Amino acid sequence: MSTIRTQPKQGELPEDTGAFAWLKALGPRGRRAFGGAFGGYALDSYDYFTLPLSMVAIAAYFGLDNGQTGLLTTVTLVVSAVGGALAGVLADRVGRVKALMLTVITYAVFTVLCGFAPNYETLLVFRALQGLGFGGEWAVGAILVAEYASAKHRGRTLGAVQSAWAAGWALAVIVYTLVFQFLDADTAWRVMFWTGALPALLVIYVRRSVSDAPEAAARRAASTERGSFLAIFRKDLLRITLFATLLSTGVQGGYYTLATWVPTYLKTERGLTVVGTGGYLAFLISGAFIGYLTGGYLTDRIGRKKNIVLFAVLSAIGILAYTNIPSGANGLLLVLGFPLGFCMSAIFSGFGSFLSELYPTAVRGTGQGFTYNCGRGVGAFLPTLVGYLSDSWGVGGALVLGAVGYGIAVLALLGLPETRGKELL
Repeated sequence: MSTIRTQPKQGELPEDTGAFAWLKALGPRGRRAFGGAFGGYALDSYDYFTLPLSMVAIAAYFGLDNGQTGLLTTVTLVVSAVGGALAGVLADRVGRVKALMLTVITYAVFTVLCGFAPNYETLLVFRALQGLGFGGEWAVGAILVAEYASAKHRGRTLGAVQSAWAAGWALAVIVYTLVFQFLDADTAWRVMFWTGALPALLVIYVRRSVSDAPEAAARRAASTERGSFLAIFRKDLLRITLFATLLSTGVQGGYYTLATWVPTYLKTERGLTVVGTGGYLAFLISGAFIGYLTGGYLTDRIGRKKNIVLFAVLSAIGILAYTNIPSGANGLLLVLGFPLGFCMSAIFSGFGSFLSELYPTAVRGTGQGFTYNCGRGVGAFLPTLVGYLSDSWGVGGALVLGAVGYGIAVLALLGLPETRGKELL
């Protein structure tokens, strides 16, 4: 069978189809925006994981049960729904870059303050306020990059931004392993939170080097409509908003259940040490990083909806397999960490592009900020439910609830259109 090659017209350069064509297509301004969004999301991830990695030490220090410990995660994610929604409106009103800097400063400041908490109640408040910035960063950064990316490469570009989550997670595990090896647990968990000051350096870079996409900024300035919650619930967008929120609820409920409780599961039910836990998480995180990149490629090839269905099913199967490995078979647990991390991350790769394509420019920040973070806030109740059920079911048994979240995500897709190849207007 012969292959027909399309030749460029006279005076045109041949199309770049290399592995990094998506990055070259962004142009100099777009690549700087990509750097800012990637760094912001990586450090967002780092600040988030300071809590799950330190939960055993925090629970021992304050004398907490599993329900109280799970509540620390839930308040972060519930308040992140408010922060993300507000950041989306702000991004539509004052611009993507200004909103991005504000979210990064917010989550950095309150992560550091968590390290000074004298009691559980204060830690709960600081962790909740950290959620205000944590919730907004991804939505704002994703929109900033999406408006620079071409329709052809948008899935891969946003998938690469999403992979920053795995990079930040890996950095947190490395720091956790070092800090808990050399300091006693009562001091180490505080030091973990204090290292959350790192994002302040990123704000300097963003302020100096990053700007909004000119065409999108011009469309936003010319529009008489400004970001508001009422706008995304008007008749022509109501269905999109409801089903996109349900989709986000399912995917993030499943993901955060695992992200929150797997470190505790490895320590308490599999009997792993600090170094052992870090090693097992390395497999999970490696799979996550490759999953983000692969999912970004597939969402451009097979479509946003098919990519989500594929990895929702595989993630649910992965959870059931991971939590039913017989006692003593920790070698198999190590191996299965890679595909589990791969699948539960690949499903996210199309989120940035999919949600951006569902809304017009004037309310894109509001729409993406609300649906992504409201879904995260509602889905956040799954980790708390796992915490309470773990007392009777065990952490491993309760983790199966994560599979329920992925089932909800598949059902939500029935109410959403396919957007692959759509130009942002």
